[in-house]
Amino acid sequence: MADQFHSTAGLRDALAEASFDRPPALVANAHVTGVSVARALAAADVPVIALDRGAGDGVAPSSDAVDFAGAVTYPLDDPDGFRADVASLVAELGTEAVAFPCMDEWVRGFADTQPEGVRLSFDRDVDRVLDKANLYALAEEHGVPYPETRDLTETSADTAIDAVGGFPLVIKPAHKRKFEEAFGTNVVRATDRAEFDDTVQAAREADARVLVQEAVSVEPGRDASLASYRPPADGPSFAGVGKGPVADHDALGVVGNAAVRYPQGFGTSCLVETVEEPAVTRRALSVLDETGYHGISEAEFVYDTDQETYVLLDINTRPWKWISTTVAAGANLPAAAYAATVEGVDPAVAVGGAGRDEVGDARWVYLPDYLELCATTPAFQDALSREEWGALVSGAFEDDPAFTTGVYRPSDPGPATKAIRTAFGGREYYCAC
Repeated sequence: MADQFHSTAGLRDALAEASFDRPPALVANAHVTGVSVARALAAADVPVIALDRGAGDGVAPSSDAVDFAGAVTYPLDDPDGFRADVASLVAELGTEAVAFPCMDEWVRGFADTQPEGVRLSFDRDVDRVLDKANLYALAEEHGVPYPETRDLTETSADTAIDAVGGFPLVIKPAHKRKFEEAFGTNVVRATDRAEFDDTVQAAREADARVLVQEAVSVEPGRDASLASYRPPADGPSFAGVGKGPVADHDALGVVGNAAVRYPQGFGTSCLVETVEEPAVTRRALSVLDETGYHGISEAEFVYDTDQETYVLLDINTRPWKWISTTVAAGANLPAAAYAATVEGVDPAVAVGGAGRDEVGDARWVYLPDYLELCATTPAFQDALSREEWGALVSGAFEDDPAFTTGVYRPSDPGPATKAIRTAFGGREYYCAC
């Protein structure tokens, strides 16, 4: 656990006194996803430095998996300042560092500014994947179904509304972060023209480019994502490893089903389980292969009941909230990315572990959202068994390779303690991702 969350200058001083036998990982930001990435890397004996903006209110710095933590300039506010801060930290290490950004703005911060001494664990040319307009163009080329979508920078509002089938419809950003900071979500559902106009105007005021998309007739509980690490052309191959759904491809990964979301419908995943969906795997890899992107990614699909098939919504070129599901399943994607980035690291460190020797099945729950759903939604039927609840309360789930959590770990109590203190302390938590 980091002894404290340092200022940039304080972190620079702390790192000057430390020594590292291998390049440390720079994990940013230091929240729910960050702590999962830190734990995954620590399981492979990788030292972790957690970076964030502000006062360090995230849960990751309290984890035993984090060696040092501190603030850097937020890349959206000042890219040059971000680059200078990170480079000044790495200059004290005596070695290079490997970047693991956990939100889109940190991905772009590292990719666009390229701080000296930092290796990227991902392909810096991410725009063809992160920009949804580009992504859907690629999907069109490869016959991958996706929702009817129009870019408001290229067409009028009236034309876009007609093209996607009218109301209700979905408004989403081409790039997420400015939109998320304006609305608190990355998807807004508009049921009439007044809601549409208000949302588009607010997005323009936030300088967020938006897309208009049809409201897909989604089958609840059937969402599926390919969670994978795709190595560079000259990197290690994971073909044939274990029994995962990408066993015939160089990539390592699993398909996760967001069985429960909070809030239900368009909310964030709070219960995820691995499944076999060959169509999702095939379609996701066809797009990733075309882009040439290497790195960790989550290719998100929903099941369209009208078309009776999975349609592509998004590909996140970074870790995400439930990435520890893949680690529990035996596909440690952060470790795979590290092994492909740092010479001399055996890529086998990314497969199995925690009682496994191959890629298998796993289930993940994010208790803050799941408990809130149980408490506030009378119609919701609890999807956890009595045995699973018992394992959560006792902590025995940590010995079960097929069951894991986000944040809560009795063997690493700092992050959950921080989350509880934040929830009941009246302080705003700016990012739960």
